[in-house]
Amino acid sequence: MRSNILETGVEGLLESVLGDATGELYLINPSREILEVSIPAIEEAEDVSVQLLAGERVLKDVLDDFIVGSTAADLIAADRLALRTFDGPTNTLVVSDDAVTAVVSAGGNVAGLVTDDEEFVSAAREQYESEWESAEQFKLRTPPISRVRSTLSDEIGAGVADDFDGVLTSLETARGNGDGLDEVTISLLVAAKNEELLYDISKWGEDVGIASKATFSRTKTRLEEMGLVDTEKVPIDVGRPRLRLILGDDRLQGTGSDDLANVAQSLMAS
Repeated sequence: MRSNILETGVEGLLESVLGDATGELYLINPSREILEVSIPAIEEAEDVSVQLLAGERVLKDVLDDFIVGSTAADLIAADRLALRTFDGPTNTLVVSDDAVTAVVSAGGNVAGLVTDDEEFVSAAREQYESEWESAEQFKLRTPPISRVRSTLSDEIGAGVADDFDGVLTSLETARGNGDGLDEVTISLLVAAKNEELLYDISKWGEDVGIASKATFSRTKTRLEEMGLVDTEKVPIDVGRPRLRLILGDDRLQGTGSDDLANVAQSLMAS
């Protein structure tokens, strides 16, 4: 008999469940909290691939965070994660070939209630395989973080890529809704820190799938109005001069990438 699992947090529970599993499994109906921590847990559990069925609103809300969404996109590209929408009334379940785990929270702890009864596991597996076949695919538009990093380094520069990573590491979320800076703002700030051209960073951002050039331009204008970035004209042989991005506030200049986000957020809030 499999033992039930008791943890103080969802992250530890998922790490335990996924760490003991191999092959293909189903993660059914995760809450926002569970979905958010499941992505790094799946990334760590290298011997599993996950078919994830979740509510469309939950998927949109959680994966709108660039940090979570871009990691999920990496897992999808590696055939280790697939996403489909689901609205069935059930607890959060992890269904593997030989066990079903129900995730239950109570009293500040999280339990994984496990059964390995062959008949029950087989019935659950059959049910959710059927649910999976009829479910609609969730289209994640965020690019994989590995492609973001490699193209940013190759096309703009290793220093910009390092600063981009440093800013992401310093943030808990990157969604730009008051809880953090979004990926376009981060790209422009690290480009300004390295005095790169607006044309180059916005073309890269559009090509890699972060946002359109128009979105980069609008965000640049907003950051200019707030005093976070400035521009200077750079003449070219043919056509209109291009704009070099530079940091606009003295408090941003000279900051390391790990402090850039905190200082920028503080200035944006003031």
